Amino acid sequence: MDQKNFIVAIVLSVLIIVGWQAAFPPAKPPVNDTAQQTATQSGAPAAPTGQPGAPGTQPGPGAAPTQQRVVGRGEAVALTPRVTFNTAELTGSISLKGARIDDVQLVKYRETIDPKSPPVPVLSPVGSAHPYYAEFGWSSSDAAIKVPGPETVWTSDSPTVAPGKPVKLTWDNGEGLVFGLTVSIDEFFMFDVKQSVENRSDKPVTLFPWSLIVRYGEPTYEGMYILHEGPYGVFNGTLKEFSYSDFKGNKQQKIATTGGWVGITDKYWMSVLVPDQKSKVDVSIKQTGSGADVKYQIDHVASGVTVAPGASATTDAKLFAGAKIVRVISDYETKYGIEKFDLTIDWGWFWFFTKPLFWLLEWLYVHLGNFGLSILVLTVIVKAVFFPLANKSYAAMSKMKRLQPEMEKLKERYGEDRQRMNQELMQLYRREKVNPAAGCLPILVQIPVFFALYKVLYTTIEMRHQPFYGWIKDLSAPDPLTILTGFGLFPWEVPSFLHFFNIGIWPMIMGVTMYLQQKLNPQPTDPVQARVFQFLPILFTFMLAPFAAGLVIYWAWSNTLSIAQQYMIMRRHGTPIGNKAVVATPAPAAEAPDKKGGKGSGKGSGKKS
Repeated sequence: MDQKNFIVAIVLSVLIIVGWQAAFPPAKPPVNDTAQQTATQSGAPAAPTGQPGAPGTQPGPGAAPTQQRVVGRGEAVALTPRVTFNTAELTGSISLKGARIDDVQLVKYRETIDPKSPPVPVLSPVGSAHPYYAEFGWSSSDAAIKVPGPETVWTSDSPTVAPGKPVKLTWDNGEGLVFGLTVSIDEFFMFDVKQSVENRSDKPVTLFPWSLIVRYGEPTYEGMYILHEGPYGVFNGTLKEFSYSDFKGNKQQKIATTGGWVGITDKYWMSVLVPDQKSKVDVSIKQTGSGADVKYQIDHVASGVTVAPGASATTDAKLFAGAKIVRVISDYETKYGIEKFDLTIDWGWFWFFTKPLFWLLEWLYVHLGNFGLSILVLTVIVKAVFFPLANKSYAAMSKMKRLQPEMEKLKERYGEDRQRMNQELMQLYRREKVNPAAGCLPILVQIPVFFALYKVLYTTIEMRHQPFYGWIKDLSAPDPLTILTGFGLFPWEVPSFLHFFNIGIWPMIMGVTMYLQQKLNPQPTDPVQARVFQFLPILFTFMLAPFAAGLVIYWAWSNTLSIAQQYMIMRRHGTPIGNKAVVATPAPAAEAPDKKGGKGSGKGSGKKS
C-alpha cells in the first residue's frame, strides 16, 4: 500500500508538471455576436458606443498601409524620414510617415547566447519581413474633416528623442486644424504620447483620439499551455487572453473598458497600449486579410472630444514596447497606477506561490551573482522549511524498512489472499505505529515548488541566457551536452523525432540521484510494483531531459540533500542501509513457532493459520 501511494505521488507530480495546463487550459473569453465578428477590411473599428457621428461612419484608425515589397530591416528604416533614439535599454527610431513607432530593438538582449548575435527586435517597420508597429492619432465621424493617416508625413522639432527630452511632431491639415504628437521615452521601455489638436477654424469639431498596434503575419510561438502568447489585456479589472486562432476568418472582439491595458505578448517581450486609466475606451482586437497578408490589429478609441474655435484639446496614452522584466513592470504599475499591469507576465494559476518564489530567487541572485547558485540555495531553504515534515516522513520510512522482513513473511503466508494480507499489513502498521503514506510527503511537498520553479524558469526573462558553471550557458534551456551529440563532440542538429532519446549530462545526474534515493526506501513486496519502481528513475531521466537545465539541476540537488538527510535518519534509527542489509536481517521472534514444523516452515505456518 505504501509503495502504491508513493508511485501514485510520483506519477501525479509528473502529470502536474507537464500536463496541468494542457489538461485544464484557461477558459477562452466568449466571442461577441456575429455583427462584431464581421470582417472590416478598412481596418477601422466600429463607432464607439454612444458617440456622436453620422450613420455608417466609423471613427477610428484608418487602414493599415499595404506591404509593397520586402527588404532588409536597415533598408526599410531608410525608406522614410525618422526621429531616432538610443537609450540604455532601447535603440531605434520613429517614422515621420504615419508617425509610427516601428523601429524598436533591445540593447541588452540578443537573439542567441552569442553576444555578437543581432539584438532582439520588438517592433519592425513596414517594408521589413514582418512589420509590427504602433500608431496614435485622431479620427472624425465627419468624412469632410481631414485627419492624419498612415501616409501623412509629420514634421519634427528635433531629430532625436531621449529620456527627459521629448520630441514634438506636428501636421497641419490646411483647413484650420493643427495636430500634434509629443513623444517621450523613459530609461526603460515606456513611450508616453500626448495627442493634441488646435482648432484655428471658425467652427467646432468633434474628434476621437485613438491608439493602435498592428502586427503583420502570425508569429512563430511555442504553443505551450503553460505560457500565453498572443493578444490579451485587462478590461474592467479582468484579465482576458486570446489566441491568434480566435480571430481566424477575420473575426474580431470588441470590449468597452475603463482603464486597464491591451496588447500582444510574446514569450519574453510585448507591445502594450495603456490608455488613460480614468477614461472609458472601446477596444477592438481583430484579424484582417489571410495567408501571407494576414494582419492583427489592436486598438482603442476614446470618447469624442469637441474642440471649439480657437481652443485646443490634449489626451494622453502610453506604449510599452520591450522586455517583460518583472521589476520594471511592477514599478510601472505603481508609478502610473496601471490596473493589474503585473499580469502582463503569465504567472499562472498558482501566482500566489510563483511570484514569491521568483522574488526570492532574484533576491538571492543579487547577493550571489548567479541564478544557478540561487537555485541551489533556494533548494536548501525549501528543505529547511519542510525539515520537520521530512524528518517525520523519513523516520516512518526507516521503520517501514525495518519491518520489511515481516512484510515478506505476510506475503508468503497470505500471498493468494490479497484482502487478508492487506488486513494483516494494516494491523502490523498499527502495532508498530507506522504510517505507510508518510513516504509520499517528500514528493508531495516538492510538487508546488517544482511547478512554480518550472513556471519561473520558463516564463521570466530574468532567467533567459543566464549561465551556471561548466557547460550550462543558459539555465532556461535544456542541457546542451547530450548523448546524440557525443556530449558536444558532434554539434549536429538532432531531428525532432529523436529528441526523446537525446539525454544530457544533468538529466543523467538527476536519474542517478533518484536511483540512489530509491535504494534507501523500503522496497515493494509486490514484484510488479518493484519493477515499476525501479523503472521510475529511467523514466524521469527521459522525461526531464528536454526541460530547462535549471529545473533539472534543482531536482538533482534536491535529491542529493534528501539522500543525505534520509541516510542520517536511518543511521540514527539503526535501520540497515541497502536491500542486501534488509534481506540479511535476522527473522523476528514470531518466526520461532514455524521452525517446529520442520522443513517448509513457511508452508507449515500457513497451515496452522
